[in-house]
Amino acid sequence: MPLSVIIITRNESANIAACLDSVAFADEVIVLDGQSTDNTAEIARQHGAKVFLADSWEGFGPQKNKALAFANHDWVLSLDADERVSSTLADEIQQCLRQPAYSLYDIPRLTNFCGQWIHHCGWRPDRVTRLFQKNAACFTNDVVHEKLVSANNSPIGKLQHSLLHYSYPHANAYWRKLQVYSLAWAEQKHAQGQTTSMARAIASGVVAFIKSYFFRLGFLDGAMGLAVCILQGQAAYGKYFTLYCLNQGEK
Repeated sequence: MPLSVIIITRNESANIAACLDSVAFADEVIVLDGQSTDNTAEIARQHGAKVFLADSWEGFGPQKNKALAFANHDWVLSLDADERVSSTLADEIQQCLRQPAYSLYDIPRLTNFCGQWIHHCGWRPDRVTRLFQKNAACFTNDVVHEKLVSANNSPIGKLQHSLLHYSYPHANAYWRKLQVYSLAWAEQKHAQGQTTSMARAIASGVVAFIKSYFFRLGFLDGAMGLAVCILQGQAAYGKYFTLYCLNQGEK
């Protein structure tokens, strides 16, 4: 079965080349660029991708649905620019598409944080539904934390080899993503009429840390595991604190 890969980008010049190299086996690669100010689009074209330029940004879910509309083949693999398809996963995908048993498949994802692979903290196993038939699913319209949903509640198959996630090469990358996601999440919830309190923000941060470090065995990842769990607590606090500030602004 021929395969289309779809990727949305915005200022991903540091990531896009390696991402595209990892999907060289695909029959078509679609990159939808969201007004990058660097040379992301140029690098993508040099690596053989079909590049389309978006004239607006409505959030991750809507943007991925726009990219999906450009795919020409029945089977689609959706990637983020900071992800890589390992050689073993590439082989598994190609084998799977010779005789697909499902219309959607999820893939385990392994995340690298500041040079270390994180195997606990709630980051593993991190299964994401990314391989699917084009007419069998679409993305939710969430601004952040979008999901791929089946059009008819079809069962989802499971691939075994990992998608490699290089989202946090250094601590600054985490802080930048935290700011973007916290604000986008809070604005979305605020627009939906959700309110919160400082007590909820603080409790969310504490609970997130305890869950990640103790119940999800973050301590087994050593010093970096501790750092990840602290940052996850900060992320939980940050999004509710941002929502609280938006609520207060209304008052």
